Amino acid sequence: MSGSVLGDLFKISTWGESHGKALGVVIDGCPAGLEISEADIQKDLDRRKPGQSPFTTPRKEKDEVEILSGVFEGKTTGTPISMIIYNKNQRSKDYSALKDVYRPAQSDYSYDLKYGFRDHRGSGRASGRETAARVAAGAVARKILAELGVEITAYTASIGPVKIDSENFNQDDIPKNFLYMPDLAAAQEAEAYLTKLIEENNSSGGTIECRVKNIPDGLGNPVFDKTDALLARAIMSIGAVKGVEIGSGFKAARMTGHQHNDFFNYQQGKITKLTNNAGGTLGGITDGSDIVLRAAVKPTPSIEKTQQTVNKAGENIEINIEGRHDPVIVPRAVVVVEAMISLILVDLLLKNMTAKMANLEKVYGENK
Repeated sequence: MSGSVLGDLFKISTWGESHGKALGVVIDGCPAGLEISEADIQKDLDRRKPGQSPFTTPRKEKDEVEILSGVFEGKTTGTPISMIIYNKNQRSKDYSALKDVYRPAQSDYSYDLKYGFRDHRGSGRASGRETAARVAAGAVARKILAELGVEITAYTASIGPVKIDSENFNQDDIPKNFLYMPDLAAAQEAEAYLTKLIEENNSSGGTIECRVKNIPDGLGNPVFDKTDALLARAIMSIGAVKGVEIGSGFKAARMTGHQHNDFFNYQQGKITKLTNNAGGTLGGITDGSDIVLRAAVKPTPSIEKTQQTVNKAGENIEINIEGRHDPVIVPRAVVVVEAMISLILVDLLLKNMTAKMANLEKVYGENK
């Protein structure tokens, strides 16, 4: 199975299944000398791990990461960094009855069409649990970005019909509620909405917004390797994501050119934009303003509510999917979005070092 590798210079390869012995990631291309520890990585994994609130799966996994290579005496060595996260609380028997059944909105049917075989235990590689490996790699990338002063903040912007109010926005409130919303009033309303859905054996979708501050300008290339194109691809690779917006996104379709254009302004020796409808890029290249991205996350497909489907024998049947599932994926996916954006930006930063002679002269000029 191909398709498990991301990046060009800062490259990651994830491996493992939801109900296998373990899952993990190998990072190739991380510069030497970065101070990193398992504790640094664990902070992000703890934000993603299950069993933290009434609105996540009750599966109990500590998701404790172990660094196997690439780090010595607290610093990266420049060699591949390999990390492993052991699965401790699988209940594969929960999926026995689903071995020959195609669950709606899952990968069961498409995997059988492609491979003629699939791991039915928790969806195997298609499981959201695979994202733990991405988060581990993203924590390393985030540490690199932090050294350069780049700040990445994602949060839940909506759950079902409940949206945050920009006037109530408080970044400090994000970790203060189960749903990672920067608006405590909206979080309370969303929790009530989810509680009702849980009682009905149903689930909800939502949106995640991410803002990147202090990103250097000049990242990305024209045509196929535009920054926004690479970010969209990375975010869309998250299994539950069904749509991505950059800047004004789909709202741009309802605006006029005069409304949407970001006018330039020159003040104190610097060119700035009066608005940021472009979301931080122009022609696919970062312009120094904040990157603004939103992801639409679908409702959890595994629900106990009766659904119509088909089995391998071609019989029309009804199923109620039992087991341990998130009634909403959005809160745990917030850190996954941050991780994917971090991975793309670090790769772009490394590639941008070869964009012009001035960059090479900064590093090698003293050899003249």
